[in-house]
Amino acid sequence: MNNTIDLKNLTIKKTQGMIKNREVSCRSLVSAYQENTAKKNKDINAYLEIFDDAFEFAEKQDKKILAGEEPAELSGIAFAIKDNILIKGKIASAGSKILEKYRAVYDATVIKKLYGKGAIFLGRTNMDEFAMGSSTENSAFGPTGNPYDLERVPGGSSGGSAAAVAMQGCVAALGSDTGGSIRQPASFCGVVGLKPTYGEVSRYGLIAMASSLDQIGPIAKTVEDAEIIFNVIKGKDEFDSTSLGHLISKRTLNVQNNQKLRIGLLKYDRRGVDNEVNNIIDESVKILRNLGHAIEEIELPHLEYSLACYYIIMPAEVSSNMARFDGVKYGLSVKGENLLKDYMETRARGFGKEVKKRIALGTYVLSAGYYDEYYGRAQKARALIRKDFKEAFDAKKGNFDIILSPVAPTPAFKIGEKTEDPLQMYLSDIFTVPANLAGVPAISVPAGYSLSGLPIGIQFIAPWFREDLLFEIGKQYEQNSTA
Repeated sequence: MNNTIDLKNLTIKKTQGMIKNREVSCRSLVSAYQENTAKKNKDINAYLEIFDDAFEFAEKQDKKILAGEEPAELSGIAFAIKDNILIKGKIASAGSKILEKYRAVYDATVIKKLYGKGAIFLGRTNMDEFAMGSSTENSAFGPTGNPYDLERVPGGSSGGSAAAVAMQGCVAALGSDTGGSIRQPASFCGVVGLKPTYGEVSRYGLIAMASSLDQIGPIAKTVEDAEIIFNVIKGKDEFDSTSLGHLISKRTLNVQNNQKLRIGLLKYDRRGVDNEVNNIIDESVKILRNLGHAIEEIELPHLEYSLACYYIIMPAEVSSNMARFDGVKYGLSVKGENLLKDYMETRARGFGKEVKKRIALGTYVLSAGYYDEYYGRAQKARALIRKDFKEAFDAKKGNFDIILSPVAPTPAFKIGEKTEDPLQMYLSDIFTVPANLAGVPAISVPAGYSLSGLPIGIQFIAPWFREDLLFEIGKQYEQNSTA
């Protein structure tokens, strides 16, 4: 059995092959990841906790394999799990002091599905508090550093999960994406991040931020790994009324047989985007054209309203979802002079600055006299954005199969650089929020590096329930890119 494990080049497929050929054991894989994490996590702070029962699960897998059982699809695959996805008996703090000691009483559906395929959970990862942020600086437990440059952010809110994959602290991870929280950190950390179609993956067991926008998805080293994980966690769930399964019939389009795609290059103001990101987009267009795909510029007329629309709808839903954290049923409870003081003291002490800001904004836009002016109009704008995507992907009109865009306007920025300028921070989401508003699937794929060595990703967006298109174009790009 090989004692040296090349963690950097270890993918799900490679791991499966090594386990099947008895080159490594599940326990030795867990040991290698834990040793590497012990060296790096003190500086990066990707993990908030390493689970002490990972070896126990690994040994169970090894015993089954030694007894002659075929390894399960994810046997020995070490996962990191974002701190807002419930694992029974484990702390799920959502990066907040208010849930610092809360232990989950049930498994999220995605966790059950991964368990069922032999996955091993190494630990829970850092995140912006209640997923509110684009940098993982809003965590109550300190910021996470980018493995490529510790002075820079890993993106957010799933920054811990992306950093854990990038630092070889796991094979893959789960994150959640409300406005880009999987794709943007994936881009900043040089890994692959998928936001599935809204409703394609159950949200049961995800601590909600904005329920009409949240979606669980994988962060992985390769597009193929993201595809494998997605195929395990997808599907209708009786515990989540918003989970849909495959309700929309797929178009007949076989990319594996080299059928060429029509790709829409999103028209955007290049002056507001870092030149190195623009250069990566230009190079990506060349690569895709060389593969034979047709690329034309596309303008989605209502996309300019997406960020304003998002920052009205999201805080409104945040305000509603955060109401449950009142110190009565679970989490932090601070006693005051009366019940109202209990609520006020608990929330004042338990919530961080960004969470309080979004609760206040959301409560305001939902208040009497302002609901129609703000929230109602934002929902109308959201419908127009969804219509833009529908028309862009309309097969009868011969329109586009895929839309290509940047993931973020810049590579990873420095820790503290944007904390005093909320508008600049929120602009980090400008290319990612439209997919959440419309509910369409989108993937971030590594595309190159800045002159200072920071990863930069590109984003592919597909029609509803066409994750298969994202995987195929992503794999083609991956195989032909130098990233």
